[in-house]
Amino acid sequence: MHRRMVLAGLGYAGLAGCAAAPATVQTPMRPVFQRRNFATLLTDPGRLSRITVCLRPFRAQGPRIEVEVAGDKRVVHNYGHGGSGWSLSWGSAAAARDLALEGGQRSVAVIGCGAIGLTTALQILRAGAQVTIYAAERTPYTRSARATGVWSPDSRIAAESAVSADFPARWEAMTRRSWVDHHAFVGLDGDPVRFVDQYNLRDPDGGAVGPEPTPGRVGFVNYGDRLRGLTPRSRALTAAEHPFPVASASVFPQMTFNVAEYARQLTEAFLMEGGRIVQRVFHHPSELAELAEPVVVNCTGYGARALFGDESVLPVRGQIAWLTPQPEVTYALWYRGISMIPRADGIVIQANGRNQMVGYGVDDETPDSAEAEQALAALATLFTTA
Repeated sequence: MHRRMVLAGLGYAGLAGCAAAPATVQTPMRPVFQRRNFATLLTDPGRLSRITVCLRPFRAQGPRIEVEVAGDKRVVHNYGHGGSGWSLSWGSAAAARDLALEGGQRSVAVIGCGAIGLTTALQILRAGAQVTIYAAERTPYTRSARATGVWSPDSRIAAESAVSADFPARWEAMTRRSWVDHHAFVGLDGDPVRFVDQYNLRDPDGGAVGPEPTPGRVGFVNYGDRLRGLTPRSRALTAAEHPFPVASASVFPQMTFNVAEYARQLTEAFLMEGGRIVQRVFHHPSELAELAEPVVVNCTGYGARALFGDESVLPVRGQIAWLTPQPEVTYALWYRGISMIPRADGIVIQANGRNQMVGYGVDDETPDSAEAEQALAALATLFTTA
């Protein structure tokens, strides 16, 4: 039976039951929460399959989504999303699409094949234009493929002191649009988008684990209050509801992205719907003149710093240690500044450190195995029995 028919049937049954019940006031029942089974996370460093490093493209002003004329080309920029690229991809793409198609243009080039490039190309293609993606590499080899893969729409998205007055509202519009569009992929084969229960664990005696923050302070914006009521809420746990040896814990459903599968489905949809992908490396904006398309959408992320000379794009280093997959681990953790996210392509372990200044301005993409092993050792204490 179709799901909607089932829900409808339940609804009518409920109404009928209410009609037949006596008119008495019912005392609301307190929900009963049962302790779930927690598979043990295997933290042996010998299970590390790889370590990847990503440079997040941070701009103090926030993402650059605007038009520039370069020779005979109309260039629409869409880059600089900090740690929020996947999260904001659909809303950001819609804004860039509207700029690209102003004036009735119907032939568009997109540079870049990461999260922003793919979603932007799809949005423009579905609006009726012909679209070609030009990229040095396909998505599995881009920086987008090295993302943590969680819903984090204001992660290093901008600095409070540098944003324009209308930026918070524009950010909120992009975020709400993205939240809705990501849901279209929930429940699909391969779980490109799914919700995972994340357990936030607090231990007063445990400091954060990870690299030392860069000296100084950037007042990164925090717009969580603007989304009140949009996303699921967290709930404090009693000691009987979890097995972890910590002072306090809470849980909330975290939207997560199976980046490898999500990118595959986006690429497949783009090609099946008539888009093209051409391998090409650009070294200077003057090379855009060689393209046949009159409109070019620049979705190069951190690459825009070199290609367009935009020194407002600053790197924020982030490292992921990948444990081999454990399908039985169906929960996520945040403990001592370490995040653990279970994905089909591996268990993501990321040592975030004390604050968001960790990795700020650092362009070194060399993997650090000591950082990875320190994070695993800290997580191991959660699964040690007396």
